[in-house]
Amino acid sequence: MSTPGYQRFFAELKRRRVFRVMAVYGVVAFGIIEAADAIFPRMALPDWTVTLVVWLALFGLPVAIVLAWAFESTPEGIKLTAEAAPGELRAILAAPASQRWPAGVAALIGATALLAGVWYMGRQSAPPVSPDPAGPVAASIAVLPFVNMSDDASNEYFSDGISEELLNLLAKIPQLQVAARTSSFSFKDQSLEISEIADRLHVAHVLEGSVRKAGDEVRITAQLIRADDGFHMWSETWDRTLDDIFAIQDEIATDVVEQLQVTLLGAAPTVEETDPEAYALYLQARHLGRQFTAESLDQSNALYEKALELEPDYSAAWSGLAKNYYRQTSVLGTLSYDEGYPLAREAANRALAIDADYPEAYGVLGRIASSSDNDLVTAAKHIGKAFELDPTNLENLGTAAGMFRDLGRPDEAIVLAKYIADHDPVNRLAHFRLGVRYAYAGRWDEAI
Repeated sequence: MSTPGYQRFFAELKRRRVFRVMAVYGVVAFGIIEAADAIFPRMALPDWTVTLVVWLALFGLPVAIVLAWAFESTPEGIKLTAEAAPGELRAILAAPASQRWPAGVAALIGATALLAGVWYMGRQSAPPVSPDPAGPVAASIAVLPFVNMSDDASNEYFSDGISEELLNLLAKIPQLQVAARTSSFSFKDQSLEISEIADRLHVAHVLEGSVRKAGDEVRITAQLIRADDGFHMWSETWDRTLDDIFAIQDEIATDVVEQLQVTLLGAAPTVEETDPEAYALYLQARHLGRQFTAESLDQSNALYEKALELEPDYSAAWSGLAKNYYRQTSVLGTLSYDEGYPLAREAANRALAIDADYPEAYGVLGRIASSSDNDLVTAAKHIGKAFELDPTNLENLGTAAGMFRDLGRPDEAIVLAKYIADHDPVNRLAHFRLGVRYAYAGRWDEAI
């Protein structure tokens, strides 16, 4: 009786060591995914880099299987796999089950480990936000990226920058719940109804607008919309020069607070004023820095330095330069540790020499102390200071959550990760990281 084809196929897989490759690949890939999630955020890498690692690991499995099938390692080097010798496959099939099954089981474990890593990444879409029967709180808002209405498309950095500055300004108001930048900006260039965006961000109001910049002339239009009925609660247009850009942002924030009837417990936050031209350079430098390429970071550094030539006491520019140096060292490796970390530390300290309460500079120092010096005590001190000064900065909160995990304090890590996910509701990595924090604490149902 002839051997069924499927049995010969599985015997061939075992002979060519495909099962062994699947087992090793799956376990190693799972470890890499976990390491990427743990390390990349502390290196200030963008969210998409972890996603890229997951997809590379997933698509690499069939490539590894094909290579294992087609090639074999011999004393003479890598060669095409030779055809089975007469009776070789029959001998494999005739072996006891205790010799035949372990390879297949190991391959299954490896594939399961890889799929588990992909599962934790939230598969291909953001996990749904748990419905709140009470609906979003009244004092909640999302700031959508303002539309660039300039004739020059390259001015988009300016419209995006203004939107983000407004978001950061409103986020400093403790009585106001503001959706995070990653979530709000994820709807850029999407034709969705305001009500749908607000529902997904779990906010009651949306601030949108447009920016037109021509030289030093700026026109900014902003409108506040109530999400449940689309009612325009307030709208205003400013035709000013760059010299007035800070006053405009303060006016918008003040009007939003008044319209939402938010009772402030202290003075309203205001924008840090600086040289208008330096400010425009800062926005452009920050925009380029987020592209995370060697070229864009070099360009970003040049713009920060140009801004600092105009305004040497610009703490935000010094802090931005510190972040860039850190990313060039830890992320891209275009700067050596001996060169990059001292530059980053010096720039952060320059920012603090100007403004001793600048939270982002403390965040950079905390990441340097952790990743460069392996000094968790100093890192915790800096991150704690950053949190004290700006408890709404999600980047620093993410770093703190990772630090709590490293210190064996999973409950504190969960609290911070949950806060981040609640304020960044359509950022799938925020939910994934919260799941990982639950997993580290052994709270498997919540992790899933």
